[in-house]
Amino acid sequence: MKNLVIVESPAKAKTIEKFLGKDFTVMSSYGHIRDLAKKDMSIDIANGYMPDYQVSDDKRKLVGELQQAVKKADCVWLASDEDREGEAIAWHLSETLKLNTGNTRRIVFNEITKNAILYAIEHPRTIDMNLVNAQQARRVLDRLVGYEISPILWSKIKPALSAGRVQSVAVRLIVERENEIHDFKSQQYFRITGVFATPNGQVLQAELSTRASDENAAGALLQELAHREFTATQVETKPTKRTPAPPFTTSTLQQEASRKLGYSVARTMQIAQQLYESGYITYMRTDSVNLSEMALGMARDVIGEQFGARYVNTRRYRTKTKGAQEAHEAIRPTNLAVSSIGPDAAGRRLYELIWKRTIASQMADAELQKTTVTIGINGMNETFLSSGEQILFDGFLKVYIESSDDEDGDTNSGTLLPSVETGNIMTLHQAEATQHYTQHPPRYTEASLVKKLEELGIGRPSTYAPTISTILKREYVMKEDRVPQERTLVTLRLQDNTVQRNTRTEKVGAEKGKLFPTDIGTVVNGFLMEHFADIMDYNFTATVEKDFDNIAEGKKEWRNVIDKFYVPFHKNILTTQQTSKRSSGSRLVGIDPVSGKNVYAKIGRYGTLVQIGETSNEEKPRFASMKKGQSIDSITLEEALALFELPRTVGTTAEGKEAVVSIGRFGPYVRLDGKFYSLGKGDDPYEVTLERCLEIVKAKQEADAEKERLKKIYPVNVGEIEGEPVTANIGRFGPYLTFKKKNYRIPKGTDPLQLDLNAAKKIMKIK
Repeated sequence: MKNLVIVESPAKAKTIEKFLGKDFTVMSSYGHIRDLAKKDMSIDIANGYMPDYQVSDDKRKLVGELQQAVKKADCVWLASDEDREGEAIAWHLSETLKLNTGNTRRIVFNEITKNAILYAIEHPRTIDMNLVNAQQARRVLDRLVGYEISPILWSKIKPALSAGRVQSVAVRLIVERENEIHDFKSQQYFRITGVFATPNGQVLQAELSTRASDENAAGALLQELAHREFTATQVETKPTKRTPAPPFTTSTLQQEASRKLGYSVARTMQIAQQLYESGYITYMRTDSVNLSEMALGMARDVIGEQFGARYVNTRRYRTKTKGAQEAHEAIRPTNLAVSSIGPDAAGRRLYELIWKRTIASQMADAELQKTTVTIGINGMNETFLSSGEQILFDGFLKVYIESSDDEDGDTNSGTLLPSVETGNIMTLHQAEATQHYTQHPPRYTEASLVKKLEELGIGRPSTYAPTISTILKREYVMKEDRVPQERTLVTLRLQDNTVQRNTRTEKVGAEKGKLFPTDIGTVVNGFLMEHFADIMDYNFTATVEKDFDNIAEGKKEWRNVIDKFYVPFHKNILTTQQTSKRSSGSRLVGIDPVSGKNVYAKIGRYGTLVQIGETSNEEKPRFASMKKGQSIDSITLEEALALFELPRTVGTTAEGKEAVVSIGRFGPYVRLDGKFYSLGKGDDPYEVTLERCLEIVKAKQEADAEKERLKKIYPVNVGEIEGEPVTANIGRFGPYLTFKKKNYRIPKGTDPLQLDLNAAKKIMKIK
């Protein structure tokens, strides 16, 4: 072996191998080969915040294989990703494998193409310790925050909670938005529109410049309009242009993939990673909107060939995001001549989105003509306004239109207005006042949360997806849909000088894929806001990100940045441990009519619960777990008291044994004859019948009996290979083969008892 190339992903290794000759061997590190130990803080605070990195147990064998490969190589090429995380992976490899700087090269590339790989090999560099230290600083600071705050949350709220510098701020955004929605007071208004006839008989729709506050005011306005004359007082026609959006960054790709394709942030990044590692797109974690000269040239050729020279408009975008750490290139296809790929549907859809956005960014502006007609009302200050636009030249719109989070678009947008001249008398055919209500601020989607985090300068391209995944996994936030509710609206119509009143229904309040804070998330956020306001401050979190950027640029020393943060932070930790009170988010729901005791909703050791009575009294209070979907803030007294109906006797079997349903630590169950059986996901413990309980018991008993039967049969010896036995077994996920302490899944439909050694070898792919 002359050259050993180490990358962090097997898929990336496979793609790179195609471009390098027989003198190169490509191996994968499968991400980081070492990290801070999970059980301990693993940071020596007294010794300058020195991290204690350890090779994880599952990577020991791999490290051994890499060490053997290094010994045989004349030159080692570290080819991990070009960002801080990739630089840190390269450094950890160098440290762990004890690589010799004399025959070790660091190479980076923005795309996995033959030209990019060969260029990188011709232009190697050394490991950039500024980038490594920026990554170390983030890792150490986040570990300090998590390991020092989390135990306080365990003792003051409930076990198994965690805090994080970025995740906690993301939860704060969602909680505060929910509070805004809770405090929002919806107000009605009436929107007044008119249908006019021009002198040549064409129809024009317009809206009154003011809105009525209630039904009486709307009716009075319509009556006024019945006796007025209308004149076109101003007709303004002006050319306008629409400019394409820049190429994708990580953030904008996540937002558009959510809006256009319905992908979660994590799914978008997973697919983009696969596209990058397969050589289809450039690196997918970037703040940059810049395109290389080569990409600009490709775009010119493709646009000119497919759409014509008039559609070409070369643009050189510049990154506005301050401290952009991956300021190399935007996300684009590696070959713009390829507009689609296959056969994977999800990958193809994301690739086509990236292709369209990139091509559109290099196309001519769309040319439009915007017309605004103002209709004056004789004797009144109000006016009617109508606007529309006509596309004269489609330009980039031929390929791509950017989506928006705004759910209330301009209803007249794109409408071509009839010919009207200033001074034309307009005839009012019909006027209508429709009731509307002001809308509360929208809840965040994953995409709009990423947009907000980026606006505030919180996090970087590599952190958006894991931040959202963490707060969902920790159940501080839920992603849910909400069904719409019907609402009756009033419509007043002026026709033949009389006002007619009608009603109609509309569906409102539909939510799809929105982020809602859980009770736990709300309580944890409240506790952190009270005791760790600095860490929860948006400006502080953004400032820390700038510090990391300065470390990456060599302007700051990483230990000084950590020390400046940690000294006051640790002092606050000690104070909070000693002085803060237990927080359960307790809310007085009402008074139990039977006992006369207070009823509370609160956070308990294992989740949200309802409590009857006081914990300070000698007589112990009673507790009941809340149902899924119930909340501390919204549960009613009636709903709370209904929770105490458990444990519930659902009936007696033919043998005279009682079946009792209740909820335990691991969920709802039925107890029969001293044994416990979990209810199914769709079974409500408050409504489940005796018949259904007996079905569950019977199914569990049959499954247990089958397990016992299989235990007596398996393992079965299939044969031997070089003196080592091959056995067939049955596990929780189905049948499998075991050979040399490795397991191999047996395909569905194959009877393990009918396997011979040749069939087993094929399954294990052993010659």
